[in-house]
Order: sequence, then C-alpha cells, then structure tokens
Amino acid sequence: MSSKLKYHKNYTEFHDSYQLVLPLNLEGLVPNDESVRLLSHVLEELDYHDLYKAYSHKGRNPAVEPKLMFKIVVYAYSQGIYSSRKIEEACRRDINFLWLLAGAKAPDHSTISRFRKMLHSGICEGLFSQLAIFLLKTGEVTGKNLFIDGTKVESRANKYTFVWKKSVGKHEARMHGQLLEKVDEINREYLKGLGFHPETAKEDLYAAIEDLKTTMEQHGIQEVHGRGKRKSQIQRDKEYLESCLKRQEKYDIHKKNFKGRNSYSKTDPDATFMHMKDDHMRNAQLKPGYNIQIGVDSEYIMGVGVFADRSDTNTLIPFMEKLEENLGYKYESITAYAGYENEENYIWLEKERKIPYIKPLTYEKWKKRSFKKEIGRRENMTYIEEGDCYICANGRILWNVGQRRRTSATGYITRQDIYRCEDCTGCPHFGKKCTRSKKYKQLYVSKVFVEKREVSLKNILSPQGKKYRMNRSIQVEGAFGVLKYDYGFRRFLMCGKTNVKTEFLLLCMGYNINKLHAKIQHERLESHLFELKTA
Repeated sequence: MSSKLKYHKNYTEFHDSYQLVLPLNLEGLVPNDESVRLLSHVLEELDYHDLYKAYSHKGRNPAVEPKLMFKIVVYAYSQGIYSSRKIEEACRRDINFLWLLAGAKAPDHSTISRFRKMLHSGICEGLFSQLAIFLLKTGEVTGKNLFIDGTKVESRANKYTFVWKKSVGKHEARMHGQLLEKVDEINREYLKGLGFHPETAKEDLYAAIEDLKTTMEQHGIQEVHGRGKRKSQIQRDKEYLESCLKRQEKYDIHKKNFKGRNSYSKTDPDATFMHMKDDHMRNAQLKPGYNIQIGVDSEYIMGVGVFADRSDTNTLIPFMEKLEENLGYKYESITAYAGYENEENYIWLEKERKIPYIKPLTYEKWKKRSFKKEIGRRENMTYIEEGDCYICANGRILWNVGQRRRTSATGYITRQDIYRCEDCTGCPHFGKKCTRSKKYKQLYVSKVFVEKREVSLKNILSPQGKKYRMNRSIQVEGAFGVLKYDYGFRRFLMCGKTNVKTEFLLLCMGYNINKLHAKIQHERLESHLFELKTA
C-alpha cells in the first residue's frame, strides 16, 4: 500500500540533485546588441529629480529604486507587456528584466501598479521631453518639419456606461415642466407663495421643501412610513419635491462632467463616446475613448496629446503649444492631413511663422471629373474681383449682400461674406444641381480661409510638399500602426485623462528607444526622410 504524497510550498525540499551552473553573472547571457542595453544606457542619462520628489522622505525606502522601476516599466511597454501582473512575471523569469534589475528584488504587481499611478503625466511628460531633446541634440531628428496625426484609442470604461447630453437635457426639461405644475398646485392647496425657475431649481426646491416641513410642524402632521400607513397629501408633495431635488443634483453633476462634450462615461468621466476603427460588430457602435495626437519627426515621436474632442480640428493648436513648450524649440513647418484644416489653424500657423502643409478637405474631390458637374459649388463659379461677385454656370450674378459671423467651439470668430443670386427665376438648374433652396442661390464665403487654403495648396503641390505628404503617411501613420498592431496596444488599462496620458507616454518612450535601436542595427542613423520614387 503506497503512502500519501507530502508536498510543501518550498520545492527545494525535494532534495533533487542539480549541478550549479556558472556563470552566476547574467552579463554573458544578454546579447551585446540587445535593445535592453541601449534602453538602460539612454534612460540612465535622464534627470529624475521630479520623480524622486514624488516620494516621501519619511518612512521606509522604496522596495525598488525609482529610476530602476522607471526603466522596468518603459522596457515592459517597449516589449508589448502592459499588465502589472505580467510585468511582475517577466521580472521573475525574463533574463532581460533580470539583467535590468541587476540583482535587485523583483517588484510585485501591486508595487508596479502603485508606481504607474504615482507617475502622473507631469513627471512622465518631463522625462519623455528629455528623451526627445536628447534625440534633437544628437541630430537624430531634424527639428524642421513635424508630421501630425491622431487616432482613437478605447478607454477602460464599459461601453454601456454612457451619459448623453441631449437625453439629460430632455429629462431635465420634462421634470421642470412637471415641477411648475406641482408648485402651482401646492400654492393653490396651501395658500403658499412658492416660486420655481429652471435656472434656480435647486435653491427653489430647497426653499419649498423647508416651507412644507414648517407647515407640517405647525399643523401637527407627523410623517408616516411603512405598510398600512396612509400618508397625508402634504407629505406626498414634500417627498415628491425631495425626489426631484435628488434628480436635479444628479443632472447638475452630469452637466458639469460634459465639459463642452455631448457624452461621457460614468466609470471614466474624461472619456468621450466615439466611433472606433476597430468595429468588429460592424454596427458603428460608439465606445468610450480618447483622441490621441502625436507629432513625429524623423520617425521618432516628439510629442503626445490626449483630447476628448472627436475630431482633430480643434486639437492642433493646444497640441503644438504644449509640445513646443516642453521641447523649448519651435518647428518651421507642419504637415497634417485634411482633418486639421480650418481658418483658425491657418491663422495660428501664420502667426507662429510656420509653413503649413495641410491638404484641403476637398482636395481628393477636386481631382474627380464628377466634381466639375457640381455647378452649385463656389469652386466651379467665376469670381469677379472688381465687382466682388460670382457668376454661376447659367451666367447669372451672385452679389455680395452682407456678412455673417460664426463662433467656433474654441471661441474663434469667422466672418463670412454672403453672396446671393440676383434672380433665379427660370433657371434650369435651380432646385436640382445648383441649390435646394426654394427662393434663391446663396453662398457663404470666408475670404481669409480661401486665401490661406490657396497658400497651403501651393505648398503641398511643390516638390518638397509632395515629399512631406508621402513621409507623413509613412512615418506618423506607420507609428500608429506599430503601436496598435505590432505592440498590440488597443485599449488603456487606467482611467482618467492624466493616467491615460502617462500610459501612452510610456508606450511612446519604448517606441522611440526601439526605433533608435533598429536604426543603429540597420545603420540608418540620421536618416530623416524617405525619398520619392522616380519613374
């Protein structure tokens, strides 16, 4: 009869005989051209003063030195390892991580998680900027032209935690209408002088509830609760107003969290619901996410921006201002795709003396034959500068009859000239190809925008502009392709705009070091632009 097996947590007690293998030093086990060596060397040169300031001088020392911890996290992100538990596992098993630890105790997942949360975007952005400045000083980046693009990355929040601005407004307006009726009813019933206005809803509800409580005390009416108890009408009215007050407080919180947006997530209020490119259900479902902006120079990421805007139009100016503030350096020109085109961006680039290489929004349409058939468009009409008027395809004149002003979400005011046809009577194109209006053809034209667009169009059609446009699609879109598909980064692990930016900065630092490593190994240092193919 066999005896029971007795196992212990310490497996070395099995007394199996193993020969100790030399060397104990891991130096010889890590190849000389391994990227972890380059990462350790480059990150060693950074200034970690702000990182060490985040630690308290009181209490025990950290389990792992902060600088070493930062190296571990950046290297993990460069290898596509994002989970704190998987980073812990790599620190215990992976030779490259063990070499990086240099004999120090491997951190556990809770230590890694706390460090990543403590490493807010200010500290991480400072270290990222130091790396970018290092690349700038060594001549690895030109510092002349910046390629800009954005992408949507899904938040950690659940996709069914949405709050819609229109829905909140509709429910709030319905409640206010019911409250107006209820307050009138209370005034008639108890001869009160209560008032209610939507703009002071909370204050008016507080006052009404306190007034009803006072009335109940004066008449000796006791509140009753539970089964078999009949509530008085005044108690019912008071409880209804209290429920409306709670709803109003909830609506106020929602309106505060919108911050100019049309939606947000309950579990990640900084996230906005957006259309994602990865739509596996093919139903155009909106998901909580962030609009991530990057600026690339010579294949390296020089700046990162995290925005709640679903479109890229309003992100260019704040992104560039923050990037140049961090670098302490100004770029000469900006290359971006058509999604960044608007009058405000053109004016800002001109003010900052930057050359714009922005493709017009309708550039691809202009190249099609069908565009010429759209006779109602301004581009297909003849402009007469002397008379400040347009002549349509039927030979009729559209005169300048005034101006209108449009204010954007950022507060920028655009002035548009209004051109109206003198007479559309009997025109064979009216109501079909030219305009849908039932009265007359009308154009709204911003002369400033048209002028700046012509400058940018001329720039992108030049030999330098064509080269920049080709490199933009290769370098900045290629960077997003590597991060999303090669590194497998499709969703953030942390909530909040600050944490999200920290996480993406760590990813981009790993990307930049991997890019430097690849250029060294392939002898491509100081190669900045890809050349156009010649026939």
